[in-house]
Amino acid sequence: MNQTATVDHFPVLDLDPFSTEFLQDPYPFHEQLREAGPVVWLSKYRVWAMARYEQVHATLKDWETYCSSAGGGLANFNKEEPWRPPSIILEADPPLHNRTRSVLQRILTRTAIEKLRAGFELEAEKLVESVLARGHIDGVMDLAEVFPLRVFPDAVGLTKEGRENLLPYANMTFNAFGPRNELFEAAFAEAETVSSWIMEQCKRESLTADGLGAQVFAAADAGEVTEKEAGMLVRSLLTAGLDTTVHGITSALYSFACFPQQWQKLREQPKMLRPAFEEVVRFQSPVQTFFRTTTREVQVGETLLQKDQKVLLFLAAANRDPRKWDNPDTFDITRRAIGHVGFGAGIHVCVGQMVARLEAESVLTALLRKVDRLELVGEPQRRLNNTLRGLSSLPLLLHKA
Repeated sequence: MNQTATVDHFPVLDLDPFSTEFLQDPYPFHEQLREAGPVVWLSKYRVWAMARYEQVHATLKDWETYCSSAGGGLANFNKEEPWRPPSIILEADPPLHNRTRSVLQRILTRTAIEKLRAGFELEAEKLVESVLARGHIDGVMDLAEVFPLRVFPDAVGLTKEGRENLLPYANMTFNAFGPRNELFEAAFAEAETVSSWIMEQCKRESLTADGLGAQVFAAADAGEVTEKEAGMLVRSLLTAGLDTTVHGITSALYSFACFPQQWQKLREQPKMLRPAFEEVVRFQSPVQTFFRTTTREVQVGETLLQKDQKVLLFLAAANRDPRKWDNPDTFDITRRAIGHVGFGAGIHVCVGQMVARLEAESVLTALLRKVDRLELVGEPQRRLNNTLRGLSSLPLLLHKA
C-alpha cells in the first residue's frame, strides 16, 4: 500500500488508479484515498482526486466550477486534442449541453422508455428459458452481453450487420478516459474498423424509421440540433447505452450469486426489484471514475485548487463511504440506496439510466420467476478497463424454481 505524504498542507499519494493491482481490487485503495483527506494529490498523473461522498457528490452537481467540456478523462481538452470529437452530452457544458441533452431527455423519458418494456420483457423471457435449459452458463457471455445486444440496437434502429462492433467501441471509449496504458493500446488495436462502422450507423440513412435514432434526427428536422449534432447524439446513445448496461446486469448476477440470501429475499418480495438494482449499482459501481476540470480557483477543505486542474472523482469509493452509508461494504437490498452516484449526479447524470434500469429489470424479473438460486461454480474473471468495473466471465449454475 502506498504511503500518504503531506506537502503544503495537502495529502499526496503515489498510487496508480489505472494499474492492474488497483483495478483488480480497488477497495483497499479507495479506503486509503478517503482517509487521506477530502481532496488528494495523485503525484503520478499530477491530478487531484476525491473519494469521499460529500466532495464527489458536490463536485458532480457544480458544473460551473468543475466543468466537463475539458474532457471526462485524464486528457485536458484545453491543452491537447481529443482522440475523437468530444461528446456533446458527456463532454459539454451549458448552453450547448442544455440544448443537446433536452433532445435525448425527451426521447428517453420514463414514459417513452415504458413503451419498450413489453418487447424487452418478452425477449428476456425467451433468453432466460434458453439458458435455464442448459443450467451451466457464463453469466456474462450467455446473458449479460446477449440481452442488451439483442434489444438495445433494435430500439435505436441499427442494422443487423456489424453489431459485434458495439462492445469493442464502448470498451475503447471508456478506456480512453484513462492514460495511454496497455489497456488503452489493446482496446484501440482495431480502432479503425470499429470506429468506421459506428460512424456509419450514426447517419440518418443507416437507421430504421421507427427507432430512437430516427427521433434524434426528427429533432434536427425541427431545428433543435444540426444534422451533424444529431449524428453525434446517436453516437452518444451507442456509447453509453450498452457497455454500462452489460456491466450492470453482470454486477447484479454476481452480487446475487455471492449473496444468495438476498436473492431469496427478492424472490419473496419481487416488488423490491427496483431498489434492489439501485443497491447493486451502489455496491458494485460499474462506472468507477470520471474526471472534471476546475474553471476557477476553488477551496476544498484546507486545500486551494488552481484553475484548469484535473480532478479524478472516485464514484465507487463515494458509494462505499462510511460517512454516508451504514455498513457500506454489505450488499443489502433493503437499503435505501437512493443518492448513490453510480449514474453520476447533477446536469450530467447518465441520460440513459432509464434504459439501463429497464434492461436490468427485464432480465432479473424473468430470472426471479424461474430461478430459485444462482450458484457460483467457478472463479469469475475480471475485465479490466480504465473506467468501468466488470467481468469477462461469470460461471454460474442456475437452479430451477
